Amino acid sequence: MLARQYVTVTAEVAAIDKRIHAWHRSCRESRRLEEIPGIGPIVATALVAEIGDWKQFRSGRNLAAWIGLVPKQHSTGGKERLGRITKQGNRYLRWLLVAGAMAVIRYARQHGTKRLWLTRIMARRPTKVAAVALANKIARMAWAIMARGERFAQPRLLPTAA
Repeated sequence: MLARQYVTVTAEVAAIDKRIHAWHRSCRESRRLEEIPGIGPIVATALVAEIGDWKQFRSGRNLAAWIGLVPKQHSTGGKERLGRITKQGNRYLRWLLVAGAMAVIRYARQHGTKRLWLTRIMARRPTKVAAVALANKIARMAWAIMARGERFAQPRLLPTAA
């Protein structure tokens, strides 16, 4: 009985996966988002479906805060203090973006990366903390690309000082 249920559920998941990929191929916005490292078809379709109008957010930070990827702020007297990442926001999008960031970090550990920012944060922080910071950056890049109607371009690397 359990084997039949497993086969049925596996077939349903495969059918849903095919529908998601078909929708992804037909959606221009979703394909633009997929160009960002750490965003695949599942994450891209989820972002397009959940957000809809990207211009409803004033900035990439507002989008990242809505998802729940920025530290809680405690400000008084002009002095800002950043707290922990809260678990408020869109749990599903946060989970997808952090999983994508973990994949980018895993690839960077195995093959190296030319991005100085990522190398530094991976050296300074635990892997999961670095993944949340990278997920925050990915969400901000996604907002910038979608709100401005641009395509993703690899960031130019600054020459290292000799």
